[in-house]
Amino acid sequence: MAAVIPQTEPFIREAVQANQALLTPNEGGVSLRTRMQCLVYAPFKAVVQMKKKGRALTRGPFLIVLDGLDECDNKDEVQELINGMLMFFNENPLIPLRVFITSRVEEHIKSRLDVPAVMLDNLVDHCSDDDIATFLQILFEDACSRNLVVRTYVQKHREWPNRSDKRKLVEHIGGSFIFASAVFKFIMATNAEGGHAPTPMDRLPLALKMNPGLDGLYTQTLSRSMHLPHFSNIISTIALLQEPLPISGIAELLGIETYEVVNVLVNLQAIIQVPGTDDIPVTLCHTSLRDFLTTQSRSGDFFAHPSHHVRIYLLCLEHGLKVLREDPSLFIDSGKRISAVTDYDLDYSILHMEFGRGCFEPTEYDSAIHLCRERLAIQPDDPRLITTLAVAVHRRADQTESVTGLEEAISLYRGALELRPSPHPNRSYSLNNLGSALLDRHRRIESIADLEEAISLHREALELEPSSHLDRLVALENLLIPLQLMYGKSQTLSYLQEAIAHCEDLLAFHYSVGHRSRVERLRSLASLLQLRFDATGQEEDLSKISMVEEEANRLSAPSIEPIP
Repeated sequence: MAAVIPQTEPFIREAVQANQALLTPNEGGVSLRTRMQCLVYAPFKAVVQMKKKGRALTRGPFLIVLDGLDECDNKDEVQELINGMLMFFNENPLIPLRVFITSRVEEHIKSRLDVPAVMLDNLVDHCSDDDIATFLQILFEDACSRNLVVRTYVQKHREWPNRSDKRKLVEHIGGSFIFASAVFKFIMATNAEGGHAPTPMDRLPLALKMNPGLDGLYTQTLSRSMHLPHFSNIISTIALLQEPLPISGIAELLGIETYEVVNVLVNLQAIIQVPGTDDIPVTLCHTSLRDFLTTQSRSGDFFAHPSHHVRIYLLCLEHGLKVLREDPSLFIDSGKRISAVTDYDLDYSILHMEFGRGCFEPTEYDSAIHLCRERLAIQPDDPRLITTLAVAVHRRADQTESVTGLEEAISLYRGALELRPSPHPNRSYSLNNLGSALLDRHRRIESIADLEEAISLHREALELEPSSHLDRLVALENLLIPLQLMYGKSQTLSYLQEAIAHCEDLLAFHYSVGHRSRVERLRSLASLLQLRFDATGQEEDLSKISMVEEEANRLSAPSIEPIP
């Protein structure tokens, strides 16, 4: 400060001469608040009060920049610094001094900044694609002037990257300066670092595809934190969550401290958007990171194994039981605020069970069922809790081939359905659950009554779903199977006609060209048409079969790319 405002120098010198401990804070026992008051605030205020308005003081308010305040290990000192700062400005509201702080707004900081004198802003909210484009333009112009390979290429081919590639890069980057910098460094890596793509021009298409072009970047970045406690749990959880959770939510779910999550993530900001506060969701800079983490051949030690779905599922159940024990009326009182993790548990825990279905040990199903029963005992009339228990019992019955367990699941599904009368928004979900369980029981005991009821339930579920809704696809798929089985049992043509119509709907409205399930469904339609031809002898079915099979064969044929 003395260098910028020379008039403050005698006041700073006087303060140090009066108290030498100001220069040895670790030994003198002088608080940070006192040091700031004696060495910064008081000298600045003295100059202002003396009205020695030299040239330095005529340029408007002065600005002190504190960068990375959250990186200070001593949280007590950070709070002390902020408290002293706020006290000074409260006592001197007109002083021409401002403080600009860049930091994650962690709880120990946020608790001190929630006052009118402080303006909080999230820089992510102010980042635009135009800013990213300008940033990349400057980086590439500088690189072109320094890199002989790029300069030689530009002399022959003119602009590099071209406008189209720049636009694609901006779209891929998604508003993150850190990610933009990381992508640029990947493109401009040295020949030795570039691997099989020896020049920046070769690496640009890989960066545009993002998969697997940035695997090296992902591996290198993740390695920075892999030695830290809870790294694997945190990264696998972020990769497998169906909806992003905030830092506080991830910590709450995993049963660890918020700072432990932050400790892992701060090194990964090139590939993960780490929010400025603990209550904003943690997101990936690009979806290709999730693809990387969930593909073992690419991610290796960083692989988010499907068994982690089981862990997330059980953690959700444990958390739900904990909050219900603390407040048994939590889900009943609609006015009560539900935490992000509790909300996530209610919406997505069953999905984690389904995704981890092949990884469950029998004891894990037992633990899940025990937790579900305890939750349901606290709130016995909540259809969400009934359904969660029903699905757990159903999946264990599938694993153990227990008819008794399946019958309990059917009974529970019926209970949940009764609590969701029409027009309940989740009635179709309960209809599909019960229909699927009845279909499973039919496969074991071959009860026609189960098959008939399953068809009736799935038909009702289909009627409840709008034609454009994704859940309609699920309802159509669920109905196709029992219709085909019923035709096989009864040879009643109406069941086959209905199955064909629904299969055609799937192809027309849900499995468009390019969808990974289109070929499979085309072959299913061909089989159904063949059954109808066998039953009716309609010649037009033969031409339809030929067209459908031709498309299926064309779409499933391997593509052969020319060798350069």
